[in-house]
Formats: sequence, structure tokens, C-alpha cells
Amino acid sequence: MSARADSTTGLPGAGRGAGDGRTPRYLPVSEHGLIGDLRSAALVGTDGTIDWYCCGRFDAPSVFASILDAEKGGSFELAPDVPARTKQFYFPDTNVLITRFFAEDGVGEVQDFMPITGDPREADRHRLVRRVVCVRGSLPFRACVAPRFAYGSQPHTVRELLGHPVFESPDLTLALTSSVPVENDGRDMWSLFKLHEGETAVFALDRLDGDLMPRACPVAEAEELFEATVRYWRRWLSTSRYRGRWREMVHRSALTLKLLTYAPTGAIVAAPTTSLPELIGGERNWDYRYVWIRDAAFCVFALLRLGFTDEARAFTRFLFEHVSLARDGGAPLQIMYGVDGRRELPERELLHLEGHQGSAPVRVGNDAVGQLQLDIYGALIDSVYLYDKWGEPISSAHWDTVCELVEWVCANWDQPDEGIWETRGGRRNFLYSRLMCWVAIERAMRMARHRGLPADMAGWSRARDRIYRQIMGRGWSDERRAFVQHEDSDVLDASVLMMPLAKFISPTDPKWLSTLDALGEDLVSDSLVYRYDPQASPDGLRGEEGTFSICSFWYVEALTRAGRPDEARLAFEKMLTYGNHLGLYAEEIGRTGEQTGNFPQAFTHLALISAAFTLDRALG
Repeated sequence: MSARADSTTGLPGAGRGAGDGRTPRYLPVSEHGLIGDLRSAALVGTDGTIDWYCCGRFDAPSVFASILDAEKGGSFELAPDVPARTKQFYFPDTNVLITRFFAEDGVGEVQDFMPITGDPREADRHRLVRRVVCVRGSLPFRACVAPRFAYGSQPHTVRELLGHPVFESPDLTLALTSSVPVENDGRDMWSLFKLHEGETAVFALDRLDGDLMPRACPVAEAEELFEATVRYWRRWLSTSRYRGRWREMVHRSALTLKLLTYAPTGAIVAAPTTSLPELIGGERNWDYRYVWIRDAAFCVFALLRLGFTDEARAFTRFLFEHVSLARDGGAPLQIMYGVDGRRELPERELLHLEGHQGSAPVRVGNDAVGQLQLDIYGALIDSVYLYDKWGEPISSAHWDTVCELVEWVCANWDQPDEGIWETRGGRRNFLYSRLMCWVAIERAMRMARHRGLPADMAGWSRARDRIYRQIMGRGWSDERRAFVQHEDSDVLDASVLMMPLAKFISPTDPKWLSTLDALGEDLVSDSLVYRYDPQASPDGLRGEEGTFSICSFWYVEALTRAGRPDEARLAFEKMLTYGNHLGLYAEEIGRTGEQTGNFPQAFTHLALISAAFTLDRALG
């Protein structure tokens, strides 16, 4: 049932907590859910506000960005116009987000989703649907749509087109269709309306271009889109093979990873956001809306374990069809690319935005693109090996590319680099980089043996063995009785937790067990793991950081493989308590348990899946 004619209009408000002295101007990062259409994504706060949305693709300029500047960023507010308690959850086994409001005179909910369609033209519309339902009693609602295009840097106007209000900026035009009356002041649109039990109102935001014109979204069509979107996500998730103890958390992580895929190319982004700070007020604010070879390759591994081979096939296609190898004498691969495979990702600071809770600078682009990180070759070739093993055999042309990469690794593995953590304090001989170069060569040799493919096995074997001996010799500290961050040092680093996971060393080797104990003493805080100590190993950046969630899940796996499943299970269960109300994780956990960094983070969710798999198998 749609809203009756007692809908009314009113004046636009000042936005979330703007100057009223009561409501915080920023919701915590963890107080959000994610929706998307496999091309772009939006964050929806527990107060019903969309405060982050980039239309068209993940790395497009923002339309709503009040999570980065409450005044200038723009938002889409939709909530009861009376005080209300809220609860937020996903419609079971989907990425359809529901925010419920409990007020004195009724209960209402906002259902947020982005339809996923096979029609390329409709997909280009990037429709964002917000259904408002009065579940019990009656409630007045307030909507305020205040876009700020291009990170709040481009002006826009509002005009009518085919009977629908349209936001028009120099680079992007959006149409708002609504089942209730709306007003505008030439910049923003708003509506005040009342719903009674069983009534529904619908708002839909569409991208327009020369061929795409505004199209209404009646209540009945919104219902059909809702049902179709639910069917899509449930059909996708039904192919999961996971039946273990933590099914709900593992499946939520899988659904999140799927949301971070860019369907047109098969790319997988590290996170859908930029510049959410690792420390409130700090400078560790980075743009993660790109394809990190390492992160995406690990995602493929996690999805393959669950049985999602289509995503692995799509990412393999992205690698071999959209990423071109450099043949200028330098490294053949960059550490990251745009979702379309582009190589240039220039970093700049948006000085007009204050940053989340005042945490400047806000950055767009990422200068780490030019760093040398040798570990990406191991992650990439390991994912190709697993796809060849669990998905489908790679082609002869793809094998030629793998051989080219391995030959480069054999000749360059002993260079210093910036390492997995992308430090800006200079290059070093990081153990993790050596480890993953070993993985690159070893996995390629496995493929060649298994498939009878042509390869310089003798040369590859010599390089692999040299790496092994160097790690075991110069990567080991007699003083710390542990493997260390970089050669000839005594600094511990959580990245060495990957040594047994990558099958470089036995998980019960005495040297490894000693390392695990040392990491537990120095870098673990009640199951949470710091990646390293910036005081002992300066990384070129100011400020502290929290514990790194992927390292905490690696620690669970390492404990499990070392024959300590009870400790591992407790650490895993503790980590689950740090997820937000939806089971989503940012990059880090702060000192008081808050989520920090870009959100949600693919790296964290793929590690959760892997840890759950390993722990389930050990527990029987």
C-alpha cells in the first residue's frame, strides 16, 4: 500500500547534528551498512543517512560524502521526523539493508538496495532504491537529498525533466523519483510525509546520460525490484560449500567480498571508501578504491574455498585482459590498478574537506602505486595456481604470462622493496617479500609439473632454494629466537604469520613455534595483533595505529596449524565480537575497540573466511 494523500512538505533541515549541539556530527565508521550493484557502493548509517556514495563505479567522484565532511560532503537523509531508536540488519542471506526505527507512535523501516540487472542500459542507471515502510502505528518521515558532486567541489542546479526533478552538475546528472511530493530550493530536495500501518513510500535515485531519461519507480515496481534483488543474492550465496560452525559470519564476509567486485571487468577493490582514518586526527588516511593485486588475489583464494569459481574466473580475466605488463626494464606489475586496469592513480589532497571527525587530509588517488612490493607476485601466481587447480585449467597464453613473471622474480627477488605494509620510510629487505617470491616460483613449478607445461625447472628450482636459504639464515634472529621483519634485524612483524600458511615452513617446526611465541608476547593484545611496532621500525608516518584485523585472523590460523586449536578458537571468537552489528570489519581495531580505517575492508573479510575454514577442520 502506498502513502495516502496526507503527505506534506516542509523546510529542509541543517543535516545530521549540524549545530544543534545534541547529535554527533559523525557516526562512528562501524555504525554503517553497505549496499551496492557490483559497480559502486553506498554506506548507510544506522540513523538512515547515506553519507558515502560514488555513482557509476567505486573510484568515481563522490555524490554523498558527509562521512568525510559533515557540512560540505552531501548526504541523503531518510528517517522518522520524531525521536526513535534504531536497529539495522541485512535481509537474510542478501545485501539488502534494513534500518528499523522504533518510535512512541509506531515502528517503521527503510529498505536500502541497488538492483542488479543483466540489462547493460539499466545497469548504467545505477538505480539506488530506498523503500520506507510503516510496520506498526503511524509515523511522520523526513527526507532530505543534498548531493555535493565531485567531492563537494562542483556546483549543481535542480530542474524538471519529463516531470521529474533532476540534479545537474557539469559531469553528472541524477534524477530523483518519489511516490510522495518533494520540494526543492534549487540545490537540495526534501519532503515531509506521514505513513500509516502498511503504507509504503519509495525514493529512487538514477544516473542519467544522453540515452537514459528519468523513469518513475512506482511502489509496485519497487516491490518487484526488492524481490528480484533478494533472489539474486540468495541464488548467488546458495552455491557456497561452507557448512561449518560460523556460517553466518563466513557468508556475510563472502557477500561483502562480492559487493566489492566490479562486474564489468572482474576487478575486486580493497575497500569502497577513501580516507577513513586509521587514527582519529591522524594522517594515515588513504584511498582504497582500487585493485590491489595482493588483496584481490587473496580474495580469489577465499572465494574459491567457498566454491565461487565465477569470481575467480572473472578476476583471472581482469588480470590477463585488462592489466598490461610493463616491459620497460622495471617491474612488470604495479601493486594496484584502477577497476578498468588503468595504471595512473595520481594522489592529491582535497583541502576543502575536513576529513572524518576532523581527520585531514582527505586523499584521492594513491601514490603507493609506484612502490615496489615484490610479494604481489607470490599472491598473484598462488591465485592462478589455485584457480588452475579448483576452477579450470589456464590457457597456454596465460601460462606464457606466468612464465614471464616467474623469470622476472627469479632475477629480481633479492631487491629491497617497500613491503606489504607500503611503508613510506624507505626500502628494505623484507622477509615477507622474500617469502612470497618463494611462493611465486614454487606454485609455478607445481603447475608445470601437474600439467606438464614447459618451464625452466632447473633455473626456477635454483632461485627458489636460494630464497629459502636466505630466509632461514638472514631472516632469523638468534637474539629474538624468531623470524623478523627484515634481514639482519631484531624487529618482529606479524606478516611472518604467513610462513606456515604459505607452506614455507612446517607449522610445528621448532623455529616457527618459537616465532609464534615471540609474536604473542610482543604484538598480541588479548587476541588482537599489531602488524609491527612503528617505534622499533619507523614507517615514515606520524601517529599511532590500531591492531590490524587481518593479522589477528592470521594469528588464529597459525595457532590452529601449530596444534593449539583451543587458543585459536578463543582468539577467533574474541575477534568476532569486534565486528560491527552486521558482521562488517574495517582495516583496524582502535585502542578502545572502535573500528578504524577504510570500511569495510576486503583483506579482513577474506582472512576471516580462511581462519574459519582452518579452525573448523581442526575442531572436527
